[in-house]
Amino acid sequence: MKLWAIAPFNRDEANDIQSKYELPAIIAMLLQIRNIKTREEIVDFLQNDSEIASPFTIKDMDKACARVTAAIESGELICVYGDYDADGVTSTALLYSYLDAVGANAMYYIPSREAEGYGMNIAAVDALHEKGVRLIVTVDNGIAAIKEIKHAGELGIDTVVTDHHMPLGELPEACAVVDLHRADCPSRFKQLSGVGVAFKLIMALEGEYCDVNALLDNYSDLLSLGTIGDIVDLKGENRVFVKRGLQSLMNTDRAGLLALIRNAGLSGRALTAGNVSFTLVPRINAVGRLGLSGKSVELLLTEDMEEATEIAVAMGYDNAERQQIERDIVQKIDESVMRNPSLVMDKVLVIDGEGWHQGVVGIVASRIREIYGKPTIIISRDGENAKASGRSVEGFALCDAVAACGDVLTHYGGHPMAVGLSLPSKNIPLFRKRINEYADTLGDMPFDTLNIDCKLNPAAITLDLVEELSVLQPYGAGNPTPVFGFYNMTLANIIPLSNNKHLRLVLSRGGTTLSAMLFFTSTEEFPYEKGELLDIAATLDVNEYKGSRSVSIIVKDVKAHSEDARQILESRRVFETFCRGGALSREELNSITPDRGDFALLYRFLRDRQGYFHKTETLVSRLNNRLSYGKIRVALEAMNDLGLIRIMEGIRSNRITLNRVAGKVNLESAPIIKRLREVTQ
Repeated sequence: MKLWAIAPFNRDEANDIQSKYELPAIIAMLLQIRNIKTREEIVDFLQNDSEIASPFTIKDMDKACARVTAAIESGELICVYGDYDADGVTSTALLYSYLDAVGANAMYYIPSREAEGYGMNIAAVDALHEKGVRLIVTVDNGIAAIKEIKHAGELGIDTVVTDHHMPLGELPEACAVVDLHRADCPSRFKQLSGVGVAFKLIMALEGEYCDVNALLDNYSDLLSLGTIGDIVDLKGENRVFVKRGLQSLMNTDRAGLLALIRNAGLSGRALTAGNVSFTLVPRINAVGRLGLSGKSVELLLTEDMEEATEIAVAMGYDNAERQQIERDIVQKIDESVMRNPSLVMDKVLVIDGEGWHQGVVGIVASRIREIYGKPTIIISRDGENAKASGRSVEGFALCDAVAACGDVLTHYGGHPMAVGLSLPSKNIPLFRKRINEYADTLGDMPFDTLNIDCKLNPAAITLDLVEELSVLQPYGAGNPTPVFGFYNMTLANIIPLSNNKHLRLVLSRGGTTLSAMLFFTSTEEFPYEKGELLDIAATLDVNEYKGSRSVSIIVKDVKAHSEDARQILESRRVFETFCRGGALSREELNSITPDRGDFALLYRFLRDRQGYFHKTETLVSRLNNRLSYGKIRVALEAMNDLGLIRIMEGIRSNRITLNRVAGKVNLESAPIIKRLREVTQ
């Protein structure tokens, strides 16, 4: 469950934007909501498709340009040292292909995620030295390679760093350190991906008369792929890269990209940042996650269509394998939660398993975080050692939480929303305890939030309005697809599609009927019934089919109109605090303590329906908000302990079935009720 947050809106400012710049009302409103208000901001956001700042505003770019130029002219062997994710792979392909085109003596190197890990390593530097490399140019890494770059220097290898990650303090002793996050870097736009920084280096190498448009024509397909893959804000120069790049991708002559697009089923379709993010990027990342990153670079560089097709097909299989590995881990976690519900009661979820593939635990962490709305760390144990990835919710800096436990870890790093770490397997219970103790020091955890741009009257939905929204594309980080709230809608019909894998919801209000798609939900999983009043949060798009265009409404979330998400989430917080043995006020304890009438109400509901098979929080609205979430959970736990019902609650499913019981049952004898009575006396 998520808390819905409607963005603040200033109607006067929106009206001013609309009249000054002659924009459609919906566009003016969304620009105001997203704080894009001045003429300069609006023009840059809506119209800029080629203006890129001089690369020489970046600290050390002049030094980097001079050293690489010298290496090109003298024929020194240059190694482009990349990374295994989509940003690193496209950065490598972009810079290597440019160096090759200008006649440089160049090679590239991608470390193995499994065997070498992220960034430069001593063994790789030694191997490059044996090959005769005289200059290493890092892309999408290098800022933290202090000892590796020093070692390279001792071997007579110079290094130019191009990176976009935050420096950790000391800068490496390189010929040039090109990183926008250096404290002394005066460049204005700091949100470039690794491939964006590599492109800036190419601009610098082109010199004073650099034709940016020509470079974008040549490289914006790679630029957009890496920029989208790295989930950087699609503002400023990133927006230019992706705008131009999506057009370039649809008309690319790169054999590898053509094969990749065809294998992903996107041939002939309009490419968006969304479908690139969900189809092309995962295929590139899957190869890196499963240990064969070099294949991705080969795909992007090859001019042989047969070879490109072979690699793209293999990448498709790798992506399918990655998805299956992910599903297997999620299934194991689901089984663990059913056996031990306390696993998901903590403020920060720390879940571990033996032999889980380290390349996918970050994706699994994202999925579990999405389900429970809590910071989540998934740990893969490999005997005595373990590695993990974590994902957070807005408002909780996971990197700070992990750093507070640094003394029980062997390695850690990341940023507020995502972390990576390693530790001895024996330290996992202690780490789980310590990170939750740290969370306790911060008070209440933030609720996971779904941001809604604005409420819309269903009568306002027309094809023209949805088409007007296209000027805001490309959507992505920093410029999310607009989400609209439709409130107090009557559920008129529920239509299963694709063998009941998806649903079409028919909703009406005030004489207007809407048809909305709810993906990956079956009729059995959908907790609402015809005639109920619902609120939906949805995105709008244009659907094209056999030459016909219509409005497509995609449901992001749905809830009962009467549901108060904040009350439910706060009641869940009290219940979980009680289960963990935390301190609660008498008022809080009373708010989750059911009386005999509450038990009777809940049991009659379950008996009349012969059980319940949806998430527990939906019971609040099903019972007309007569019981708090906490009271429902306590009553269910008590009835489960006493054998009246059986609860099987996992990650996605919830089954409450009734047992046959002979005679009366003393509710006060339930262990959870006894504990409540003890702490309230």
